[in-house]
Amino acid sequence: MRRLQCDLPFTLTVESPAMSDLNALLEPGMLVRHPMEPDWGTGQVQSNIGGRITVNFPEAGKIVIDGSRIALIPVFDH
Repeated sequence: MRRLQCDLPFTLTVESPAMSDLNALLEPGMLVRHPMEPDWGTGQVQSNIGGRITVNFPEAGKIVIDGSRIALIPVFDH
């Protein structure tokens, strides 16, 4: 497992719980995309515990996502 650190030229602020609410629906086996990393491909959710979502991406490997900062995009037509 690896963790990525990003230095973004802007501040990402979450104003509402909607992002974490959507991520709370993600379950192991579901397919998702990372909104800022399209080159990672379609990943499969491995776990979703306490807002930390572990996803296995074909081009990036196993990544732990902070669900309070990133809203993963569910993929239904893969």
